[in-house]
Amino acid sequence: MCGIAGIITRHGGVDRERLELAAERLRHRGPDGVGLFVEEAVGLVHTRLAIIDLVGGRQPLRSADGRLTLVANGEIYNFVELREALEAAGRTFTTHSDCETILHSYALDPEGFIQRLHGMFAFALYDRERRRLLLARDRLGIKPLYYAVRPDRILFASELKALLPLLERTPDLDPGALVQFLQNQFSTGEATILQGVQRVLPGELLSIAADLTVTRRRYWTPLGIRTRPLGFEEAAEEFEGLFRTVMREHIRSDVPYGIFLSGGVDSAIVLALLQELQGAPVQSFSVGYQDVALADELPEAERIARRFGTFHTSLRLDRDTVFGHLVHSIWAADDLMRDYANLPTSVLAAAAGQRLKVVFTGEGGDEVFAGYGRYLAHPALRFLKNLIAPGSGGFRTRGELRRRWARRLLGPALAAAGRAFRTPFVAAWQATPAAWSALQRAQYTDLTTALPDNLLVKVDRMLMGFGVEGRVPFLDHRVVEFGLSLPDRLKVDGRTGKCFLRRWAERRLPREHLYRKKRGFHVPVGEWLRGDFLDRLEPRLRANRAIRAWFNADALPELFAAQRAGNKPPTREIWSLMQFAIWHRLFIEQPGQAPAACEDPLEWIG
Repeated sequence: MCGIAGIITRHGGVDRERLELAAERLRHRGPDGVGLFVEEAVGLVHTRLAIIDLVGGRQPLRSADGRLTLVANGEIYNFVELREALEAAGRTFTTHSDCETILHSYALDPEGFIQRLHGMFAFALYDRERRRLLLARDRLGIKPLYYAVRPDRILFASELKALLPLLERTPDLDPGALVQFLQNQFSTGEATILQGVQRVLPGELLSIAADLTVTRRRYWTPLGIRTRPLGFEEAAEEFEGLFRTVMREHIRSDVPYGIFLSGGVDSAIVLALLQELQGAPVQSFSVGYQDVALADELPEAERIARRFGTFHTSLRLDRDTVFGHLVHSIWAADDLMRDYANLPTSVLAAAAGQRLKVVFTGEGGDEVFAGYGRYLAHPALRFLKNLIAPGSGGFRTRGELRRRWARRLLGPALAAAGRAFRTPFVAAWQATPAAWSALQRAQYTDLTTALPDNLLVKVDRMLMGFGVEGRVPFLDHRVVEFGLSLPDRLKVDGRTGKCFLRRWAERRLPREHLYRKKRGFHVPVGEWLRGDFLDRLEPRLRANRAIRAWFNADALPELFAAQRAGNKPPTREIWSLMQFAIWHRLFIEQPGQAPAACEDPLEWIG
C-alpha cells in the first residue's frame, strides 16, 4: 500500500520539485520511503508502505534492460502463482515484491497482462521503447487514481491533495459534483469535484502516448455475468473453495495484520476464515459510543471476538473524540464525501496504526450478496418510485437534502445543477443487460457508484491517513462475479437479505448472530449536534466565505432553529455545510495543510 504520482509532458522538462512536493503530500500513504524517477518527458514518484519484501521492494521498480519503469499502489494477491509462471516462462526477478509481477507480466503480454493480476491496485507503468505511459486501476476501484489533462502534459496522483501541486493553479469547483455530494453524500463517475480532474474508473486502463493522446479501455466489467441455475448445496460447495482461495491469497504479508469487527455478519465471516487459515489469534478492533440513546454493535463484536479468542480492543467514543477526528477525516478522505462512518473508522485506524500495518474489513458483502434493506423494496413500491423519478427502476430515486432546504439553501450555480445528482444511478441502471433482474441491477448500480466513491473511499483513505492498509476480501473480483451470478432466490427471501451468505456461514458462526436484524455502522451525530457546539457553529458558518459563495447564508438561522427544535432536524444539511466549509479551506483556500489527528473543527471554519 503506497502513494503514487507523476507527469508525462509533450516536450520534456519534468519539474522534480513539483514531484517531490506531491510525494510529501502522500507521505501518510507511504511513510517507509520515497522513490523518484525522471527520464526525459516522464517523471514518477512513489511513497512506500512496506508490506511485502520489506528490504528489497523499493520503488520505482525497473526492468533489467531499463525499458520498463513501474510505480504501484496496492497488493497483487496472486503474486506467488504469477511469479512461478513467469519464471517458468524465462523471466528473472530481482526482488521479492508482489508488484514486480506487474512488470514481467507486461513484458510477456503488453496488451493482456492486466487480466492476470488478482488484487487491489493503481499503478503507472512507463514503456520507454513504445513511448507510452499506462495508468490502471483495479477492477472494483479499491485503490484510487486521479488524473488531469493539460495542453502540454498529463498529471496523475493517488489523491487530489497530491495532484494539486502538479497543477498550474487550483481548479474551480464543479457544481454538478457538489450537488451530488449534497444529495448522495458523494460524487461519482469520471468527473470529480475539481473541474478538469478525472478519476481513472474501476477496471479501466489508460494508455497515454508521447503526443498525449489518451486511449481508455475497460478491461473488466461485471456486465457480462449471467445468472446460473444453482441450488444452495452446489453454490455453497463452490463458494467454500473460492473464498478459501481468496482468503489464502489475502493473508500473504510480511507484517502482522488485524481486523475491524463491526458486530455484523461480514467481518465475523472474515475473522472466522482468518482464524482457520492462520491458526493463531489476530488483533481485532471495534467501536461503540458513550452516553447516547443510539444502540451500537459493540456487544455483538465483543462476543465474536471472545468466540475466536482474538486480542481485542474495544473503543468507547464520546462526542469530543469523534468530532475531534472530523478535520483529519475530511483531509484524509480527499474527495468531498459525507459518511458519518468515516469518523469512527478514523479513530479505529489511529488505534490500529500504533501496532499494525494491515487490517481486514468486511466491506463489500452487502453489495455482492444483497444485504441492504434498499434491495428488498416491494415491486409495487419500486414501480411507483420509477413513475415519479424514472430511469433507475425505482432504485435510488430520492436525494438526501429535504426539498424545503434544497430550495432555501442552494445558491444559483447549485440550483442550476438541478436533479443531475441522479444521473450516475440512471446511467448504471440503464447499462445493465435486459436479462438481469431488478436485484442484480441494483447491486450493479451500487457496485459501480456508491462502492468505489463512498464506501471504499472510507476504507482506503481513513486507514491510509494513518499508514494502514485495508484488505477487503469480499471485493475480490471472483467473489463479485460469483455473487452477481447467484439466482435471486438464494440471495433474498422476503424481507431478509444476504440469505446465501448467512446460510453458508452457519457452520462457522452462531445462528443468532447471523440472523439478527442489520443495524449498520451508525454514528449518533444527530444526538451530538446540539447545545454549545451548535451555538458556536452557526455564526462561523454564516460568515464563512465558501458557504456564502455557494449557498444562501440568509437561510442558516432558519436551518439552525429547526435543528434546535428537534422536529425532523436538518442534521445532514448542517453537517454537509460544515464539512464543505472545512474541505474548502483544506483544498482550495490553503492547500497543503495537514491537520493533526485531533482538531477543533470549529477553528477550521473561521
